[in-house]
Amino acid sequence: MDTTRTTGAGTRAPARARRSRRTCSAIGLAAVAALGLTACSDDRAATGPDDSAGQRSTASPPADLAAGQLAPDGRTTDVVSGLEAPWSVVPVGDDGDAFISERDSARVLELAADGSTREVGTVEGVRHGGEGGLLGLALHDDDLFVYSTADDGNRIERYDLTGDTGSYRLGEATTVIDGLPANTFHDGGRIAFGPDGMLYASVGDAGQRSEAQDRDSLAGKILRLTPDGEVPDANPFAGSPVWSLGHRNVQGMGWAEDGTMFAAEFGENRWDELNVIEPGENHGWPEVEGTGGEDRGFVDPVQQWSTDEASPSGLTVIGDTVFVANLKGESVRAVPVSDPSSSTVYFQGEHGRIRTVLPGPDDTLWFVTNNTDGRGDPRDGDDRILSVPLTTAR
Repeated sequence: MDTTRTTGAGTRAPARARRSRRTCSAIGLAAVAALGLTACSDDRAATGPDDSAGQRSTASPPADLAAGQLAPDGRTTDVVSGLEAPWSVVPVGDDGDAFISERDSARVLELAADGSTREVGTVEGVRHGGEGGLLGLALHDDDLFVYSTADDGNRIERYDLTGDTGSYRLGEATTVIDGLPANTFHDGGRIAFGPDGMLYASVGDAGQRSEAQDRDSLAGKILRLTPDGEVPDANPFAGSPVWSLGHRNVQGMGWAEDGTMFAAEFGENRWDELNVIEPGENHGWPEVEGTGGEDRGFVDPVQQWSTDEASPSGLTVIGDTVFVANLKGESVRAVPVSDPSSSTVYFQGEHGRIRTVLPGPDDTLWFVTNNTDGRGDPRDGDDRILSVPLTTAR
């Protein structure tokens, strides 16, 4: 799972020990030498789809799929492999180009449509540790926004991008907001621009549970800002960037075509959540986990899952379907926008931990594995971005 659960009153359950990177055996090195390749090093480069046999799987939609809902339908293929703890992926245009953040190295990579990668730059001052590091990315007006952990707290910066496809570089950085609550766990970290052109950011409770209920604290919140970091006039609390509160650790946000905002949230020991977000609403943490808070003035999730089957991270909405990446659940979940209380699970256990989902080119879904972040079981070629065709039920 991605975020440390707790057992009992204030006792943290031990996270899985960080795994050592695999090393090549003598036989493996001989085979690599014979092929004239370089691999199995700590500094290995990401490789395109032709350079790895990949971890193939096939998905098919259920027979009772609701009309209009999208579903994976076909064989997965590798878009790129050999990534190190990837966290966020944002498309650049419609042809398969994208930017990738690597949590621990603080590198931003440019992914080309042919599957090759190159370094765009390294975000300065990133403090790596636990769940912290270089996290969310978002593009807006040719600027790249990045969410990262620094010595004095979490922050969002805006980078001028220089160059063009195949030659992008990180230019000058401007701080949008800093001093956000930070810890080695519960750092939130997802940023996205909504249909209103505003910047939304998820901030975890950073281990300060009670502050999720404090409107004067930014811990355990979803924030809404202008691209320059100002507080929009239409925010629910005058002068405050807080858009919603009572969150533990939101890591997925997205909007349906009708403007409905969805967010995926890590619970503690019992329930992970899918929430519909409205301005000013309180989602209950830490007073309530999962459903059961409406009588106390809190907003219940539209769907909940046991923590063992979910640990939801990235989220995207394509057409009438919400797709959610699951870390401990090792799956991609599809939820109808029209009936968000139901869902269908795909790829369970087939690719390990899934961190991020996003629309791919040509009616595909991309999803990103996260097996090299110290809590997964890396497989040959991990981590990777995979692509699968999408079909629409009729």
